[in-house]
Amino acid sequence: QVQLVESGGGLVQTGGSLRLSCAASRSTFGLNIMGWYRQAPGKERELVATITNPGTTNYADSVKGRFIISRGGAKSTVFLQMNSLKSEDTGVYYCYVHMSPLFGSKDYWGQGTQVTVSS
Repeated sequence: QVQLVESGGGLVQTGGSLRLSCAASRSTFGLNIMGWYRQAPGKERELVATITNPGTTNYADSVKGRFIISRGGAKSTVFLQMNSLKSEDTGVYYCYVHMSPLFGSKDYWGQGTQVTVSS
């Protein structure tokens, strides 16, 4: 079992920045992929960005060039630096972990943190 604790959400104006953090309750061993998804009101949850243990990143087209995902804290913490925020970035942001096959390839989710971008 892996617990994920998120922080850093809040209210920001259009064009502003926020930094989200998510700390996993175990060491980096087995944390194959970490990332962020988001869900806007009335919409399905969608990928924002992911990062593998070696550091390969993947971004949704809508956030490329504005968001940066990184890992730290012996790689068991994942960060999402969000710049040039737009109203369409509003939603609940969920931290995500995909475990390696050695740990059953299981997925874990955080409780979510609200990000609201106002114009």
